[in-house]
Amino acid sequence: MAIKKIGVLGAGLMGAGIAQVAATSGYEVTIIEVSDELIKKGLGGIEKSLAKFTEKGAITAEQKDATMARLRGATKLEEVADTDIIIEAIIENLQVKRDTYAKLDALCKPETIFASNTSSLSITEMMTVAGAERQRRFIGMHFFNPVPLMKLVEVVRTILTDDDVYAEAVTLAESMNKTVVKAGDKTGFIVNRLLVPFMLDAIRALEEGLASIEDIDNAMKLGCNHPMGPLTLTDFVGLDTTYYIANVMFDEFKEKRFAPPPLLKRMVQAGLYGRKSGRGFYDYIDPKSPKPMKLM
Repeated sequence: MAIKKIGVLGAGLMGAGIAQVAATSGYEVTIIEVSDELIKKGLGGIEKSLAKFTEKGAITAEQKDATMARLRGATKLEEVADTDIIIEAIIENLQVKRDTYAKLDALCKPETIFASNTSSLSITEMMTVAGAERQRRFIGMHFFNPVPLMKLVEVVRTILTDDDVYAEAVTLAESMNKTVVKAGDKTGFIVNRLLVPFMLDAIRALEEGLASIEDIDNAMKLGCNHPMGPLTLTDFVGLDTTYYIANVMFDEFKEKRFAPPPLLKRMVQAGLYGRKSGRGFYDYIDPKSPKPMKLM
């Protein structure tokens, strides 16, 4: 089955980014959100993003207009019933996702592929709300933020995923000019399985008084040639998001390396989420010159 129509659930940062790259690649895309206001905000963000690409000469004004013409928004799940694949990028809550997939299973044509953009939750746990035939058409497609710029997609298969369905998902991601890595349905997949313990260890090093925020970050930037230090990266990802993923992974594996450090828990409780809240390991009152926070 050649994929032509794509449904995207969620018009937030990830959903809008996925919709943008899909429409830019020539697909007809319907974005579902819970309100017209959120649809308007999501489409507005896409238009601004495309305008930046146009200004830089990456695409023409005609390509920008053609991309926007391939996008439409709606508030009812019925509007994606005839799509060939639905890429879900809603709240990272297993029960909400399961409830949504149960509704979609009853609405969508039998051929529709269900793909989740989850970064940590089990695809298998999501698929169990669907019928036996649909379970063969369940996959993970984990894009990375910001989607229009990041080249990677983790394509995740369960023990029931049909080989042809998996191949179609890989082909779809590659048609969006993405590099695909293939992973099994293990919590965290590849990137977070390796990255989250690294970030948590950096927080433990700070917590234990090994070094300062700046020295930890500079050590990894200059010693390992990382583009940003682990504490700066945690601020970028979001301390709340990191804490949530760490808890999911610890619940799955029961290994200390996945356990969120007490400092991370306290910072999340205090509302220090990183860049999104203006403060995390750094204070972003001046975003161009963030200053390390006094946390200890």
